[in-house]
Amino acid sequence: MSKYVKNLVIEDIKRRLDGVEDALVINMIGIDSGKTFSLRKKLREKKINVLVVKSSLVQRATEGTRLGPAFDGVEGSLAVCWGADDFVSLVKEIVSIDKSGQFAKFATRGGVLDGESLTPETVKLISKWPNRQEQLSLLLGQILSPGANLLSQLTSPGAALLSQLKEIEKKQCEESAPVA
Repeated sequence: MSKYVKNLVIEDIKRRLDGVEDALVINMIGIDSGKTFSLRKKLREKKINVLVVKSSLVQRATEGTRLGPAFDGVEGSLAVCWGADDFVSLVKEIVSIDKSGQFAKFATRGGVLDGESLTPETVKLISKWPNRQEQLSLLLGQILSPGANLLSQLTSPGAALLSQLKEIEKKQCEESAPVA
């Protein structure tokens, strides 16, 4: 490949990865075209972008960016994945595909999060974190919990008093009722 063509490819990679700060590096090489199509379709449904590139070209394209550390020491062709609702959702989807065994040659090779390189083991650990939706529900529960406790404490004495009044009323009704 001529230097001119390489520079064009590098510029295209830069353009596609512009604004991407967190990504995963996976191996898709060796998967037949039918399975690759179904894999890409599955990822597209989850709003995950995939770019298969040669490692030397992507290293040049991401040099000096936050994505750069993901490609240190990587060789050969690889796929870069980014997107989804948040990074943890991306990791969860990629790890679940990897564990499923549906795509034999599919494997996580690492990635980058906040400018730091990730190993495949770290990626598996991140897949156990709560994603954005789960974090919001946990936070909402923690915010609403004190209010719910306060409400139950405020209504509890009134409910007990109402229960006692009903018992007194029931006894008075029984006493005043004529015996047949």
